[in-house]
Amino acid sequence: MQYRPLGRTGLQTSVVSFGAAPLGDMFGPVDDAAGIATVRRALDLGINFFDTSPYYGNGLSEQRLGKALAGRRGEVLIGTKSGRFGDQDFDYRPARIRESLETSLRLLRTDYVDIFQLHDIEFTKLDPVFEDTHAELVQLRAEGKCRFIGMTGYPMQTLRRAVAETELDTVLSYAHYTLLNTRLATELRPLCEQRGTAPINAAAVAVGLLTPAGTRLPNHPAGPAVTAAASRVARYCGERGLDVAFLANQFAIQRSGCPTTVVGTTKTDHLESAVRAASTPLDEPLLAEVLALTADVRDRSWTSGLPENNG
Repeated sequence: MQYRPLGRTGLQTSVVSFGAAPLGDMFGPVDDAAGIATVRRALDLGINFFDTSPYYGNGLSEQRLGKALAGRRGEVLIGTKSGRFGDQDFDYRPARIRESLETSLRLLRTDYVDIFQLHDIEFTKLDPVFEDTHAELVQLRAEGKCRFIGMTGYPMQTLRRAVAETELDTVLSYAHYTLLNTRLATELRPLCEQRGTAPINAAAVAVGLLTPAGTRLPNHPAGPAVTAAASRVARYCGERGLDVAFLANQFAIQRSGCPTTVVGTTKTDHLESAVRAASTPLDEPLLAEVLALTADVRDRSWTSGLPENNG
């Protein structure tokens, strides 16, 4: 496992991080023992950053992660979030954020988290988030409830505003450094470097599009053109006996320029594959052919959250 500095935090994070959304049954039921076993396999593989949220199964992900990491707290970095609690349940009021963190700490069996982030901020008015809610994050950090603070979301416009208008240690962007879309590298990462904010990459497989079986989402927000491009890539790789998810992870982990890429799974073989992808050299001719297959939709993003927060 390789480790990289997480911005200016002083933390060293594994280049592959564990995304714990599947531990909350977000993509189908998961056996409790199997989920915990996958977390422990992640530890064996050298993964040291675990990313979760109360949104993932109404706390189930945090509960399982806390159980799996019991006795190993000093070896790991734990990140959780707040503000999004359900598909249509958003509450970024400072008091709710504080209450949420206290609940998360209890479920995670710890008295602090390493990174505390506001979750999917594009679903609310941003000015109050950047003022009152951000001030609460700073206060929680000062109290030692969290070591570092950040925000997460999908639209580039929203994340750029967050980095430019507030003081953040981290920002998490998903599905914006993939074989379909690399806007994270061109639009967000340079600003992060100027501001001293560490960019965290997630969803290298574009929320399931870049997998052999395709996404499990019944109505993927990417739209038909992007979905068709992803299918072309998956088919192209499959015809050559290659795993499109492996290539997607190689590309994201090795080329995004981010300290770490979050990989969400409860399948140990998928986790092991992502770790191998971090160090297996890219086949440059193959990559060029694949990128040519997605050129017609390059950097096309979908709408998420309030219309005014997109762009």
